[in-house]
Amino acid sequence: MTLQPRCEDVETAEGVALTVTGVAQVKIMTEKELLAVACEQFLGKNVQDIKNVVLQTLEGHLRSILGTLTVEQIYQDRDQFAKLVREVAAPDVGRMGIEILSFTIKDVYDKVDYLSSLGKTQTAVVQRDADIGVAEAERDAGIREAECKKEMLDVKFMADTKIADSKRAFELQKSAFSEEVNIKTAEAQLAYELQGAREQQKIRQEEIEIEVVQRKKQIDVEAQEILRTDKELIATVRRPAEAEAHRIQQIAEGEKVKQVLLAQAEAEKIRKIGEAEAAVIEAMGKAEAERMKLKAEAYQKYGDAAKMALVLEALPQIAAKIAAPLTKVDEIVVLSGDNSKVTSEVNRLLAELPASVHALTGVDLSKIPLIKKATGVQV
Repeated sequence: MTLQPRCEDVETAEGVALTVTGVAQVKIMTEKELLAVACEQFLGKNVQDIKNVVLQTLEGHLRSILGTLTVEQIYQDRDQFAKLVREVAAPDVGRMGIEILSFTIKDVYDKVDYLSSLGKTQTAVVQRDADIGVAEAERDAGIREAECKKEMLDVKFMADTKIADSKRAFELQKSAFSEEVNIKTAEAQLAYELQGAREQQKIRQEEIEIEVVQRKKQIDVEAQEILRTDKELIATVRRPAEAEAHRIQQIAEGEKVKQVLLAQAEAEKIRKIGEAEAAVIEAMGKAEAERMKLKAEAYQKYGDAAKMALVLEALPQIAAKIAAPLTKVDEIVVLSGDNSKVTSEVNRLLAELPASVHALTGVDLSKIPLIKKATGVQV
């Protein structure tokens, strides 16, 4: 519950009537025994009745405390005044089961302008103290200003002395620096000239190297020009001559191939004619062999010697018949550059002669010593 106890025109310890308003926060205690006390005190009463009882109790204690304090104590230290009221009233309301949570002074005033006069007096005192403070401050400021001027002059004198010493040391140091600078400048100039000479030497060396490179490039260009001229001569003179020679060679080779092909065609023609005539002769030989076979059966009684004699008598005729087509050949071209090849072909024909006679007559000429020696056939 919030209560606002108010005491009007209550005289203080100095007899000054004041009106004081406070604000209190109270509540019913919840402890079992204290709650029983509160029930005993306020059973059957409403909240407003409870507020009135507590409010009258607080106002009574507020009046009693106001009569023991001065206006200055009440006005200047309101927190202490409120604390005193709370401490005095707490036991009484506590016996009713009520607890004061907080109590503060809301307003204090009077009807005779005592508080305003008190403020004016205090203001005058403060103004007086302020004027005194200003005068003392101006006095202290003047004294301090004089002391500061003296300290300033002392500091200025010391500063001027130090400046003079520093200036003298500066001039001395400057002379030393100038001397050192001149020495370094001379050394730098000499080093610069030496470095310039070295750089000129390097530049000349680079120029020589550039000239060498240019000369090499010129030589390379001349070599390339020689190669170009050579290639031009090759392209304009040698290559056309080679092409013409190649053309003539191709024509010659073509003519040679033409002659060879003509010779091969003629030889093939002769071979075909020979094969055809040989086939006719072979057929006639077979017929003659069959006739001779019949005759052999008839002449069987003559024995092998008689058969051999008949074969030998017939060989010239057979050879004449086989060789008859060759009498019409004017020229035989052997397409081989190896003379031993012709000899081997002749030997091969002679070696095959006994086999051909054996095929035609059934007589093995290789068994005759004279024939074996002539043909070289080994048995």
